[in-house]
Amino acid sequence: MNEPAYKNVKKPLSSKAKKGILILCITVLIGLTAGILQLSTVADSLHRIRPLDLLPVQGHFSFSQLMQPLRFFSSLHFDDYIAVLYIEGVIQDANESYNQDWLLDTIADLSKDRKNRGILLYIDSPGDGVYQSDEVYLALEDYKYKTENPVWAYMGPLAASGGYYIACAADVIYANRNTLTGSIGVISATSIDLTELLTRYGIKMTTVTAGKNKNMFNINSPLTDEHRAIMQSVADEAYDQFTQIVAESRDMPLKEVRRLADGRIYTALQAEKNGLVDYVDTYENALDNMLDCFSDGDELSIEHLRFERKKNLYDYLYKASTALAGFIRLKDAGIDTLLFESVHGISGLPENLPLPAYYYHAP
Repeated sequence: MNEPAYKNVKKPLSSKAKKGILILCITVLIGLTAGILQLSTVADSLHRIRPLDLLPVQGHFSFSQLMQPLRFFSSLHFDDYIAVLYIEGVIQDANESYNQDWLLDTIADLSKDRKNRGILLYIDSPGDGVYQSDEVYLALEDYKYKTENPVWAYMGPLAASGGYYIACAADVIYANRNTLTGSIGVISATSIDLTELLTRYGIKMTTVTAGKNKNMFNINSPLTDEHRAIMQSVADEAYDQFTQIVAESRDMPLKEVRRLADGRIYTALQAEKNGLVDYVDTYENALDNMLDCFSDGDELSIEHLRFERKKNLYDYLYKASTALAGFIRLKDAGIDTLLFESVHGISGLPENLPLPAYYYHAP
């Protein structure tokens, strides 16, 4: 007797089983995401390893050194070289284009590298931190003292304030003809007093402190003469240090430096005229001149050293979510249709032009 047909039919999954499968999938996805992030961290660590980090200590390699052979062999220099060291972005501990630890480590590594014959700084920075700028300046001075190698600087679009401070470590300073530089001055604090505004709207804000000046420059604390004097002394001290470094670097009287150092920016030609830079020329000519001056008949190679922040999965997810959220807001407001109709109403634009778009319409 044949079995009933319904016995061969698979039973549908229960809701409990479905939940279990869903939890399993989510767990696997989280594990894969964590694995990708871990690989990104490892890759970033390997990227920072330099050959001198792997040199034997007391004749022996450490275990961690032996675990990193690929970076060691790929980073070896077989020719003498000039290092082009890029200093770009706002000078802080770390951001998208600048990393203080990476920069200091790189300078320290170059000071130990017997194949390195000098550094050409490429500076494109508005400056920022007094502490960080001075730390890099001192590291470059230490490099010159230990190696007796030259340091030259080339200024890109902007080399102002802390950017110029760092450039003062250079023996020779070049600027592009469109460079803006200078801004020799210091900002120590900014006061925003909202006490009257808070009172007008009936908002009471109380800060409990120990020390009569602990709350200075808070939004609920009016600026007093004593507060101003305290922060002015901080600015003056940093200013004295800045101008003294400029005077020593540029071999100028301190009085002349202070005349120029009123916080203004200078064009490249103005900076050259006032002795703040040596030459206005192209980057290629500055690099060629440095190679010619220090080759000693030997052919020197060029090593470009630029900080690159490694993107991780979070960066891409955040960027995608931000773009999606913006699109949804525009969609809800009907702005996407309005933009599309407005742009396509312009004579000469292709009908299938996507938005957003950058379109050049020849006359």
